[in-house]
Order: sequence, then structure tokens, then C-alpha cells
Amino acid sequence: MSELSVMVVEDHGFQRRMALRLLTELGIGEVSEAADGHGALHLLQGGGRAPDVLLVDLDMPGMDGIEFIGHVAQRRLAHAVIVASALDPALLNTVQTMARAYGLRVLGSVEKPLTRDKLSAVLDGYDEKLHAYDDDEVLDVSLDDIREALASNEIEPWFQPQVELGNGKPVAVEALARWRRRDGRIVRPMHFIPLTEREGLVGAMTDYMLAQSCRWKHHWDQRGLRLNLAINISPQLLADEGAADRYQDIVRRNGVEPNEVVLEITESSVMADAARGLGVLARLRLKGFGLSIDDFGTGYSSLAQLSQIPFTELKIDQGFVSGAQSQPRKRAVIEASLDLARKLQLDVVAEGVETVEDWQMLADLGCGMAQGHLITPPVPGNELMAVLERWRRPEF
Repeated sequence: MSELSVMVVEDHGFQRRMALRLLTELGIGEVSEAADGHGALHLLQGGGRAPDVLLVDLDMPGMDGIEFIGHVAQRRLAHAVIVASALDPALLNTVQTMARAYGLRVLGSVEKPLTRDKLSAVLDGYDEKLHAYDDDEVLDVSLDDIREALASNEIEPWFQPQVELGNGKPVAVEALARWRRRDGRIVRPMHFIPLTEREGLVGAMTDYMLAQSCRWKHHWDQRGLRLNLAINISPQLLADEGAADRYQDIVRRNGVEPNEVVLEITESSVMADAARGLGVLARLRLKGFGLSIDDFGTGYSSLAQLSQIPFTELKIDQGFVSGAQSQPRKRAVIEASLDLARKLQLDVVAEGVETVEDWQMLADLGCGMAQGHLITPPVPGNELMAVLERWRRPEF
């Protein structure tokens, strides 16, 4: 921790001094302080090196910690934040979700009074959480860049396994687009998929990803590793009346049957033409494709969509899984989702499983499948078999 720099933003003088003392005892290399949000913003905008971590109290006069974190996130004035407060845990969770939505790394929350052990626990995760976003650098790309990347196979599917919680058996993989540029940098889909959607290239991108992913699946099938394949579908494609026939043709041409493929549709999707969209989804299901409602619980029309669309699977968003052991509201959402899925006879995949505690909680609640960094981050197709071999025989 000696290389970390931490700024404490706390209006209460004694608690601020106590935080500085505890950080020093932990061996933090550089500590600084501010008595309120305005003072902290003034220091952060002074042109010096941005602190690695902000330790922010929420309940401050003038500019409260919530407003302050919003300013910091939008102006990228720090690398990560820890929320400190004695307030309702549900409020702390809301603030953390807000910060992440702005793109700010959130190490966690610390309930007051602060102790050395509490601070150490959240600061220990700094490297891991920061490096999880190493490939999040925003790059300036054009539509021509994307077309060239597709033509030269720079864009490729990486795969993240889904395993049964009961026995750890791998049963499926989700295909996730990654752009490996010639300079070696990896571009994640959030930095190029929106452009393909705006410029009408998302259909070609999806066809390409589906074909490449099915080729990898066929490759694994021939080597005795049979896994279902999950792939994300843009809401725009729900208006494409030819999608069902085209997808059936793509998967069969590459040695895969539609009943081995699950198409993931985000819950927040808004269909401009509901009648046409429902028709496309119904035809996909008729041809044997599975349909998954992705990021369940993050939108506003969950029950309506579940009643209208022939989904076969429900994916619990990672935002509910993370921290659910200690946050009753998150756990309640997971329990309710699992109960609903059982009644509707849907398979369930929990995303964002990062710890043994996450795994154990989901297993205790009766969740079917898990996906997340505890098993493995997404990997290129040529690494998947080795990764799963290590997962089957973990080293202790």
C-alpha cells in the first residue's frame, strides 16, 4: 500500500484526523485531506496528480458527498472511491451504483466508526478492481476502423463459461466481442458497439460474431467438450424480420443446431415496433433457439416482458450478486428472481460471481448456474479448454 495516495474528504475534524492516522498506520504512501466537497474539488482541480483513492463521507454540509462524487466521476478527478458513512446501507449501495454508472471505480463502503481492519479490507482490493478495467480506455474509432477490423478478423469472440452451481460442471459459454488492435490493445464492446448500432452495422457485426462463435463451439464439440453457446442480440435486430431464418442458417452452416444456442436480450431493450419484435422472438423460439432475459432486475418492465416473450432463461445482473451476502435488499431481489424463475420454469444464470461467498450464497438459494471472475474472466477461444481444465482440477 506504500505506493497508494489517498485523500480523505470529511467535515468532522476528529473523524478526519482519525482516518488520516489509520491510513498512515496502514503504510499509505501519500495522504491528504479536505474538510468539505468544495475544498476537495479545489484541491483536485489544482493540476497535481490525481489521488488513487478518495475516502468520502456522504453527510457533509454545503456540498454533500453524493454531489461531490458526481463531480469527481464526471471530471475524472480520481481513480477510485470508498464511501464512508453511518447511514442506511441501502443508501450506501445506491451511491455506489451511481458512481459505477458514471464510470468511477468503487472499492466499496466502510461503515463508521472507521477501523484499521475496515480500511485495510477495502484498500486491499485496489489493484484487482483497477486492473479489471485496464482495457476500458476510451479510444477514438471510426466506422471505417470497425469495418476494417471485421474484415481483418481483429474483432473476435472471447468466451466466459457458465457452470452449474451444484457440481461446478461447465455447461455453456457466453460469447463477448473483443477488438484486439494491431498495437495489442484490447477494446471492449462498450467502446465500439454503440457506433455500430448508430451507423447500421450491428446486424453485420452480430452475424459475424455468431458465425465465429459457432465455429469455436464446433471445434470444442469435436474434442469432446460440449457446451451451449450464449450470444447477445441488439434490440435493433428485433425489427429484422429475416433474423430468425438467417441465424438458423448461420449456426447450421457452422455445425451447430439452434437448440444449442441461447440469444440474450437485455431487459432494458425498448422495441420501437412491439408487434414485429415479438414476432421475431417467437420465430427464433420456434426454430429452437433459447431466449434469455439479460441483466434481469435492472429495467422497468421485467414482469411485462416475462409474460409476453417466450424466454427460456433468466440472468441475474451482477449488480445484485455483488455484496448480496451483507445487503438484505440485494439478497431479497435474488430470492424473488429465483422464485419467479422456478414458477415460470426458466433456467437461471447469476452473473458477476467473484468470490467463494457469492458462490455459496447462490448455491444455498438454489440458483442453477454461475458466471464470473471466480471461474474465469472472458478468454480467447484457443484458451478456453485449458482454462476449464484448471477449473475442473483447482490447485489448493
